[in-house]
Amino acid sequence: MSTFAKPENALKRAEELINVGQKQDALQALHDLITSKRYRAWQKPLERIMFKYVELCVDLRRGRFAKDGLIQYRIVCQQVNVTSLEEVIKHFMHLSTEKAEEARSHSQALEEALDVDDLEADKRPEDLMLSYVSGEKGKERSDRELVTPWFKFLWETYRTVLEILRNNSKLEALYAMTAHRAFQFCKQYKRTTEFRRLCEIIRNHLVNLNKYRDQRDRPDISAPESLQLYLDTRFEQLKVATELELWQEAFRSIEDIHGLMFMVKKTPKASLMVVYYAKLTEIFWISSSYLYHAYAWLKLFTLQKSFNKNLSQKDLQMIASSVVLAALAVTPYDHTYGASHSELENEKERNLRMANLIGFNLDLKPESREVLSRPSLLSELVSKGVMSCVTQEVKDLYHLLEHEFLPLDLAAKVQPLLSKISKLGGKLGSASSLPEVHLSQYVPALEKLATLRLLQQVSRVYQTMKIESLSQMIPFFDFSAVEKISVDAVKRNFIAMKVDHMKLVVLFSTPGLESDDLRDHLTVFAESLNKARAMIYPPTKKSSKLGEILPGLGEIVDKEHKILLARKSIIEKRKEEQERQLLEMEREEESRRLKQLKITEEAEHKRLAAEYEQRNRQRILREIEERELEEAQALLEEQEKRSKRKGGKKAHLRGRESDKANFNGKGFE
Repeated sequence: MSTFAKPENALKRAEELINVGQKQDALQALHDLITSKRYRAWQKPLERIMFKYVELCVDLRRGRFAKDGLIQYRIVCQQVNVTSLEEVIKHFMHLSTEKAEEARSHSQALEEALDVDDLEADKRPEDLMLSYVSGEKGKERSDRELVTPWFKFLWETYRTVLEILRNNSKLEALYAMTAHRAFQFCKQYKRTTEFRRLCEIIRNHLVNLNKYRDQRDRPDISAPESLQLYLDTRFEQLKVATELELWQEAFRSIEDIHGLMFMVKKTPKASLMVVYYAKLTEIFWISSSYLYHAYAWLKLFTLQKSFNKNLSQKDLQMIASSVVLAALAVTPYDHTYGASHSELENEKERNLRMANLIGFNLDLKPESREVLSRPSLLSELVSKGVMSCVTQEVKDLYHLLEHEFLPLDLAAKVQPLLSKISKLGGKLGSASSLPEVHLSQYVPALEKLATLRLLQQVSRVYQTMKIESLSQMIPFFDFSAVEKISVDAVKRNFIAMKVDHMKLVVLFSTPGLESDDLRDHLTVFAESLNKARAMIYPPTKKSSKLGEILPGLGEIVDKEHKILLARKSIIEKRKEEQERQLLEMEREEESRRLKQLKITEEAEHKRLAAEYEQRNRQRILREIEERELEEAQALLEEQEKRSKRKGGKKAHLRGRESDKANFNGKGFE
């Protein structure tokens, strides 16, 4: 490992090695410098060294060296000059892309050159065997060996940059740009395997970011700028997934977007939500989930009508027609009929999950089995005014299939309408967020619906019908297709019929007296009789239908109405009286509580005053006792002093007397 006093010396040494053709040694020298602990403080020469370092990594296709060097350089300039890291990474991606494009331009067989399943996989055994057995290389193999390594390196570059930038709050825009370029790489070269892996990488990055969000320098997803970048990345992922026809990955992208919105509790802009619901309609249509497809169209229509003020009336009419036709395309019977309890619970959870994705807030009750259904959807279309925006052909078709009873003429009247509808649609205006609408895609489902309605209505009128006659009534399909359609309808208890191929007849079972079919038939019959009666005996004055049927019913209804009003007033008075009594009781209770509180407060004041007086008396007594004790001590001290003085005088006198006696004795001697 070489050591250099200055970083510039390492760069000079690397250039000398490059000039003599030793690029690997030059790369190793720069790698030793970058990974050395000696140069951990950022300085301008290090940026020039990193530029040269990534150039050597790209020339030699050393992805591992590039990753190690960028990680070390991120540590050096993270807190000092993060812009330098951004410039180095951009230069690295630019060089990788340039080399891949250059290799592609030299290849004449790009499709064959990129015909590999996985860019991260090593050479297959059969390729190695072929390279050893074959004496000379064909042009196709030479193109593959020229182009594929550079595209593998470019893919590795995207992965490396995303890994380095995943937790950097200051380079979120560069992370998003790299993800977009990686998506476009997968889209341009149809790299489905790499696209799935890329989606999983970005998904894991977001999971880890949310898991360790309290760490320093982590991006804050709730910030408006960061949220917009992450949403743009997910929407780009969704668009590319649908363009590559990876529908499962597109659905997972939808879940990613929904999870991101749920995480930050914010709804994106209306323009992004239009893309969200437009892609949802495609995904649900491809997966044959026609009910969810129709609900997504309804949300799309609501968004366009509410937020796109420049939308033309014709475009709005096309979108509304798509909503109604999508709702009609849903099969009119319950697919969960006859299912077990566990299957019903699974379907219920699935419906709730789809409702959350579509954006319908549902109050799910434990006893309710239906979350999203065709009848509720059609009623919602009427209540939200969608029917008033559709074309006349769609409106007539809806009326025929949902409200008319025409067992013999239904298909004949539906067919010309479907022919007109199949020609409608196309590209929408520039003001619309949707590029185009095609109504012809619903024609097969509507033909199936018309067949089911015809079989349902015929079964209410006839018990037996020839197969030939029934086939003539249904011009959309031959009888084998009609038979397949009827099998599922019989299984779901929508119709009751059997086919006798020996006798060439269709047998419709006779409904019971309490069946819904008979009640519907009697209702239609009663309505027809009422219309005929009104035509024969037109009413002379305006009156209610019940009044026409029962002349005295109006007086009875008025009388009952007055009784109910009187009873209601009595109940209201009783309620008012009860409320007044309750209010009075509350007032009395409040006054008693206030009195008790006042008494308690007065007693507390008296107790505090008595305690205060007692403390004062005790203090005065203590002061008196202390003063008396001090006086007594002073008297004792004075007495002791006096007694000491008297004792001193007596001793002095005794001394003088003894001296005098001694003197006298000596004198005599």
